[in-house]
Amino acid sequence: MRTRIAIAGGGLGGLTLARILQRHGTDAVVYDREASRSARPQGGALDLHPESGQLALAEAGLADRFQSAARPEGEEHRILDPTGRTLVHHVPQPGSFSGRPEIDRSALRDLLLDSLPSDTVRWGHRLVAATVRPDEGWDLTFHDGHRASCDILVGADGARSVVRPVLTDVALSYVATLVELSVEDVDRRHPDLAELVGPGNLWCVGANQILAAQRLGDGSLRVGISLRAPERPLDTYRGKRALLDLFAGWAPRLTALIEAADSPPTRRLIEAMPLGTRWANRPGVTLIGDAAHLMPPVGEGANQAMLDAAELAGRLAGDPGDPNAAIRGYEESMFTRIHPIAEMSARVQAMMLSPTAADDIVRFFTRPAEPARAD
Repeated sequence: MRTRIAIAGGGLGGLTLARILQRHGTDAVVYDREASRSARPQGGALDLHPESGQLALAEAGLADRFQSAARPEGEEHRILDPTGRTLVHHVPQPGSFSGRPEIDRSALRDLLLDSLPSDTVRWGHRLVAATVRPDEGWDLTFHDGHRASCDILVGADGARSVVRPVLTDVALSYVATLVELSVEDVDRRHPDLAELVGPGNLWCVGANQILAAQRLGDGSLRVGISLRAPERPLDTYRGKRALLDLFAGWAPRLTALIEAADSPPTRRLIEAMPLGTRWANRPGVTLIGDAAHLMPPVGEGANQAMLDAAELAGRLAGDPGDPNAAIRGYEESMFTRIHPIAEMSARVQAMMLSPTAADDIVRFFTRPAEPARAD
């Protein structure tokens, strides 16, 4: 059965795109590789920016529901050095949504899923190939042999996008190693760690490495260890002992975040696309989110994916008679918007894992605001 718009990937970008398209009266089908919406954990919390993620939710008609689920107090963050000395402590205005309130990724995904008709997302459909049709459009092949077709294909399928090679053969590069753990029921079981982290985010910054923790809405902590681009095999970090050895000499109240973890370490390599990546427009297909502009994870990925979705949906709805022109317009605008954001993300990633990271990050967070420009 041929659909007009097929979205590969049911992450935040793909779901936002489907929701806004449907608000404009355009149906779309989302194909997702997971067996169900609850098949796997969705990760930590996100800070949604007013000019991107929050703007996209407003276009989706979900701003009020977002405010009900978000945690503005989660914007609080603390930066410490390896001795436990506080370098930066930012406390947001209580109850204010004017900044970048936090929301658990799982809560945001559920908010978007609940806004869609139940048959919008086709679970258990892992795309393995997309081939152009002789009469325009695309034939889609899934891992179980199931086939479908569409007029317009949007790749919202993340870092390892199956749709991306249709448009570009760009190669990814490794930029960091990330090891994650979790601490459950932290207020009751580890009140000292709950106080250390606070209601938002904690970054303990050393030379070439960071020990971070993030409060989630379910009362748990998500602990993350960031290291420079892979210098050792990932199996090196399979146990707590090896992780604690990385932070020998650090204050015990900081390394207690590792000792308290309930889960075994989850290890992965962080990749990015080259700065300035573009592709030649091709009729009936485009990319959004990490599939289009994979960047280091410094706070922009989800926000830009959702903004991509809002801009693409708006252009398709505004020019229904010429979707290819709409896609061209979206891509040119997206390339221009993303370039400085990707450059900034690369600089921040390098800064955070540098030998002088603590001093550099303090300057970054305490730099004076730029003066307003006179028109």
